[in-house]
Amino acid sequence: MTEIGENIWIFEGPAVPFFTLPYTTRMTIIRLPGDELWVHSPIALTTELIHQIDTLGRVKYLISPNHLHHLFIKDWQNHYQDTLSFGTREVQVKRPDIIFESIFTPFFNAPWSEHIDQLLFTGSPAMEECVFFHKPSATLIVTDLIENFAPESFTPVKRFVAAAAGILAPNGKMPLDWRLSFMFSKKKAQQHLQNILHWHPKTIVMAHGQVINSEAVQFLKRSFNWLDID
Repeated sequence: MTEIGENIWIFEGPAVPFFTLPYTTRMTIIRLPGDELWVHSPIALTTELIHQIDTLGRVKYLISPNHLHHLFIKDWQNHYQDTLSFGTREVQVKRPDIIFESIFTPFFNAPWSEHIDQLLFTGSPAMEECVFFHKPSATLIVTDLIENFAPESFTPVKRFVAAAAGILAPNGKMPLDWRLSFMFSKKKAQQHLQNILHWHPKTIVMAHGQVINSEAVQFLKRSFNWLDID
């Protein structure tokens, strides 16, 4: 558990295999008023993790930001039975066994909006992702919208594959296959990026890879240079 700002923490989970690559996992927790905890991309639930979380507050919201980040939601629901879960339409289709209180849409009215902004990054037939911005700490929270793996995370061969996909630090970005799927909807992606830039994030937390603690806006512009935005 690492505190990265007032009322915001990140937790590192075990790696999971994805397209032969070992994907590290990371969860972000924000404490809202009343000690309510907002949990983004829950990682594997362990006894040690439960003890740590219970010192922070009461788990209220579980967030599945895209259809790849759902593996542990059910375990969290079973343990924290008074939680409310939210996910994208794609993850609801993929996991009909999970009960979601509501689905993210471009016009979703979030109960946490006073403290956390959000944006549904759409335009790709491959995937959509809901990204978030913790206003008090100026932290942008994403999952696969940007991946920024440390080179030492991989063997030499897999490091070459990760570099070819564009997900290797310090030049991490959206994975190549997802980027290519925006071929006919770049304008929508550009609009989404402009909205994110208007948040003026100071920190970027992603589920996979190195956290960005400085020059976050500049990093975002480099990461999305494939959108041809000045």
